[in-house]
Amino acid sequence: MERNPDAPATRTSCHVFAANQLRVLLAALGYVLIERLRALALQRTALATAQVDTLRIRLLKVAAVITRNTRRIRLYLASSWPSAAIFAQAMSALRPP
Repeated sequence: MERNPDAPATRTSCHVFAANQLRVLLAALGYVLIERLRALALQRTALATAQVDTLRIRLLKVAAVITRNTRRIRLYLASSWPSAAIFAQAMSALRPP
């Protein structure tokens, strides 16, 4: 497997060690969150064995409108989004009983 020179662990462009360490820790946290999403919420779906980058593109990079008022925050997703059914299934699987 070839190393990606643009991966967060190799792109330590800051001169301060703590900033580079934070960048690597945030990238690792993001990877673990996506991996847990796949393991817990995407079982028995078409994306159950998808790579992390595929999950990011199909489930998380979605156009949305966010509105906020005094009591709630609403997220309006596009109605013609191809992965909307899988996203809804994943969110219902993550909902507490």
